[in-house]
Amino acid sequence: MALIAAPALAQAPKAPAPKAPGSASAGATPAPTQPMPPPKSFVQQILVPGSYFHGVHGLAFNKDDQLFAGSVVGQTIYRVNVDSGDVDIVVDAPAGMADDIAIAPDGTMAWTAFLTGTIYVQRPGQKEARAIATGLPGINSLAFKVEKDKEPRLFATQVFLGDALWEIDIKELKNVDRPDFKPINYGDGQRKPIMSDMGGLNGFDFGPDGQLYGPLWFRGQVVRVDVDKATMTVVADGFKTPAAVNFDRRGNLFVVDTALGQIVQVNAASGDKTLVATLKPGLDNLAIDGRDRVFVTSMVDNGIYLVDTTTGSYRTVVEGKLAIPSGVAVFSEGGKETLHLADVFSYRTIDGATGAIDTRLRMHGDALEYPLGASVNARHVILASWFTNTVQRVDRVTGKSVQILHDFKAPMDAIETAKGELFVIEAGGNLVKVTGEQGQERTVLAKDMAAPTAMAEGPDNIVYVTENATGTIVRIDLGTGARIIVADNLKGPEGIALGPDGRLYVAEVGTEMVLAIDPKDGSRTEVARNIRMGLKPTPGLPPAYVVTGVAVGRSGTVYVTSDKRNAIYKLIPQH
Repeated sequence: MALIAAPALAQAPKAPAPKAPGSASAGATPAPTQPMPPPKSFVQQILVPGSYFHGVHGLAFNKDDQLFAGSVVGQTIYRVNVDSGDVDIVVDAPAGMADDIAIAPDGTMAWTAFLTGTIYVQRPGQKEARAIATGLPGINSLAFKVEKDKEPRLFATQVFLGDALWEIDIKELKNVDRPDFKPINYGDGQRKPIMSDMGGLNGFDFGPDGQLYGPLWFRGQVVRVDVDKATMTVVADGFKTPAAVNFDRRGNLFVVDTALGQIVQVNAASGDKTLVATLKPGLDNLAIDGRDRVFVTSMVDNGIYLVDTTTGSYRTVVEGKLAIPSGVAVFSEGGKETLHLADVFSYRTIDGATGAIDTRLRMHGDALEYPLGASVNARHVILASWFTNTVQRVDRVTGKSVQILHDFKAPMDAIETAKGELFVIEAGGNLVKVTGEQGQERTVLAKDMAAPTAMAEGPDNIVYVTENATGTIVRIDLGTGARIIVADNLKGPEGIALGPDGRLYVAEVGTEMVLAIDPKDGSRTEVARNIRMGLKPTPGLPPAYVVTGVAVGRSGTVYVTSDKRNAIYKLIPQH
């Protein structure tokens, strides 16, 4: 999984923007022409139902054939009943962040927290997970090497934010519950990796010969590594994006190709490849149970699948309609409202009436960069990703990527105005105007905002921006950069949209409410409560690291994403 950590956030603004005048006649933004009357109330519905996980990655079976699955963004490890599809939480957030999971013969579970560079373990009977290794940015995959009459050894790799294979010291695991136990900092320069610059050694496994076998994500190869001699040999190549490998008990080697959605069997001796099954792009990991049954995860479809390696068919164990819904926008046309959703591992469109979903772009199968912010106009959908510091233009009609712009500083949201101008807000506090055919010219219009999170275009060349850290909504003139506070004293405002009644609809994450705010005087009205939103970020990431998105259609219907439930709420106006 390729998540890229954001730069450190800016501190609170040095000087707050002036407040908006209290009267409608004293410079407040005019409402849209002939605005719709404000609704008397809203009826709350679920447009898209929720699901388990928040993107599902690593898998592992214990000796009792219980299946465990990890989620990075959800920061949770789950136990999955492969027959019923029932799911329960084993390690809750934040310690449960797991890109990969490995289980030793004695039941000790280890996992990698990708975003924090930490390896955790939990021994049988241990009450809480404990960190045993730190200082490993992008720590991704791990496995125990088990040899007869020897103590298990633990190996782990950095991928995407590093490129190295490490042996992790676990001699002191017996003392892990002691108050004075301290994890080893592998980033202090005192310890060296076994190998570096390997090409992205991802989900690996030890074979019957005691050698490590794994995929090189960036080279399209499966390799064999002697961890004691620090040598690497190519076993098979020609993959598009190999993500993980596992051996069954008979010594058969299976490989996941995430870009093609394929499961491939490889002869470890000859390198010959046989296509076993084809699912959809976005597969991430696999595990094999005691009966040699192959299970795979899909980060895009938030699912786990049992693959029949004889027929190539597969059965869904558990799956979600959405993975991690974040920013959302709505386009109204001919009485139909279509949502455009940044679902972190995909870009999807959703029918506002039926909830029917169309996945337009999938991570690792298409040109897409972990989208979290979304806006839309007649021509383009604009996606923003603070994970990868990118802003992307997508053709609204065809759903194809048009352009990806790089090198922003943790972009939270972006809009293309009615004039065709592109504006981006960055987590560090800037509003940036982007011009030039390749987006190479960038001008800071406003700065020192406190964790700007989402924005909505208003009339007369202005935007409204939520500042999460100070609980403020500001109106910014896109010509001059001048700012005025529209509302303050909010608790964690995130998504924002301008409704046809001239009011701003805002997700107040701190209270799990949606508010309607009059931009003329800042007065606010409760629209809905008990909207499950607000996953807590790990330290160093934007406070709204999965943005609660808000969109309002021409009908006045309000759509809200729920990162906690992986659902979309629909708030229907009652006049």
